[in-house]
Amino acid sequence: MEGEVEGEMEGKMEGETEGEVEGEMEEKMEGETEGEVEGVVERETEGEVEVEVQVPLPEVPMLHIFSFLDAASLLQAGQVSKYWNRMANEEHLWRSLCRSRWPGSWEAPQECTWKQLFLAQGRRELRMLRAQPQDFSYREAPGGFGVQGPLAYLSGSDPSLTEQRSILCSGSSRCMLFAWDVQEGSLIWSSPAQWSAVKFLATLPKRSLVVTVDEQNTVKVWNCRDSRLLARRSLPRCCYSLELLLADRFPIVMVGDSGGDIYVLTVPQLDILSLVPAFDYSVNHLYCSPNRKWVFAGGSHPHVMPKVFAAQCLLRPSDTARLWVSLPFAFCSKASWALKCANRVTMMFRRALFRRTGFGTFDLSTRSPAGRTVVTTQQVASFMLPDGMESPFRMGSWDGTRIVFESGAHLFVFSIHGHMLQRFDHHQDIICHLWMDSVHVLTTSLDNYLHLYMWEEEGQSPRLRSCCHLEQRRADPTPSCYSSMALCDSSSVVCLVTKSREDSILVMYSLPT
Repeated sequence: MEGEVEGEMEGKMEGETEGEVEGEMEEKMEGETEGEVEGVVERETEGEVEVEVQVPLPEVPMLHIFSFLDAASLLQAGQVSKYWNRMANEEHLWRSLCRSRWPGSWEAPQECTWKQLFLAQGRRELRMLRAQPQDFSYREAPGGFGVQGPLAYLSGSDPSLTEQRSILCSGSSRCMLFAWDVQEGSLIWSSPAQWSAVKFLATLPKRSLVVTVDEQNTVKVWNCRDSRLLARRSLPRCCYSLELLLADRFPIVMVGDSGGDIYVLTVPQLDILSLVPAFDYSVNHLYCSPNRKWVFAGGSHPHVMPKVFAAQCLLRPSDTARLWVSLPFAFCSKASWALKCANRVTMMFRRALFRRTGFGTFDLSTRSPAGRTVVTTQQVASFMLPDGMESPFRMGSWDGTRIVFESGAHLFVFSIHGHMLQRFDHHQDIICHLWMDSVHVLTTSLDNYLHLYMWEEEGQSPRLRSCCHLEQRRADPTPSCYSSMALCDSSSVVCLVTKSREDSILVMYSLPT
């Protein structure tokens, strides 16, 4: 329901159905006279015919004006005339809306237009927004696979992969890699047993690749279509972080180690592209910005100031330009690039022996004094949480002005200047995991429940909306001292429930496809 989708997402066309929108548009197009198309409008006043010549705005300024419209307004503009409809359907307008709504490195759709992609994904999000617990199909993976984790979607999480089923990849304490069909709750393939269990995992759905790092510090690349091992490379020191990205249309993987070095490897060959010394201590955090221009590197040591590298510096370290900058807060515990604001990063840091937590937000840019490119940073905001508030362990940044984090059993949305905007009290026990992307926020708690939230963009005041409360495992109120974790895409929610040291349960909720 095209009009209804955009009404829910933008708050401007609520209640219209697809038939009403497209039907009305067709009637208007069929009813236009040749004079109207050419810009001539006839009006009859007191027996006289008044002819008004309307000259349409040229394409370039018209498209520039349309580039400021949201999806609902663009759909409405397309109903004015054939000329406006042609302008409103320009691919680059809908491509811009798609990439604004879902930031990331995904590529152009192959089987549909950008407009069709936006509307199809919007329908899926609307269905998830309205879903109640009884609307989901519930599946549990069979037991006997050991303690599973980490997890990542192989498909279904990429908006450009339309009509794809949700496929999940998981590691296991049995030193194997698994792929699961979330809708069916069934195992698709499993890798041969390896010498060591996976501790880091990242996927590249468009290239059907999985990259893992195991307990023996071996980096491996897998073909996720058939579990075939494509390449492997052992690193000399303990690995603490992993980041996978598309750079200049080819994939690379970055690994931070205990000695403070960042390895940059080609994918799938795993050739060493560069080795960049970042710190004297371990690199615990590696986060690439959604526009793939920046890489945040941080450590948990109290004397380590995090750094932001220009991605090209890591790819071509021989350049003499100083393409990195330090941020003035040590003891970084977490960081997040703003999903809706390019070049902005927010970091969470500790002070006074873990007793106080603060947040700092920075904008990154480059300049070229005397023809030499350097990276510069501007601190936009910072604040400390109030005394008495439990220190959070997880956080995320959405539009560059809002920070999401957990504290005890509560979920908070703060402004980057320290003002509390929203508070949610859906859990009865400590929140043990927080996950978010550009649309969803998921929390899991020791109360055996998970909660789904979604962002609503209403003019200049986006808000986080509570959607539904799901049992981590149905009909199993047994308390657990182990943390659960969850993630989702536009049609499914996956939760990893661990209640013993020997085994875990992979729970899969999905909406009908």
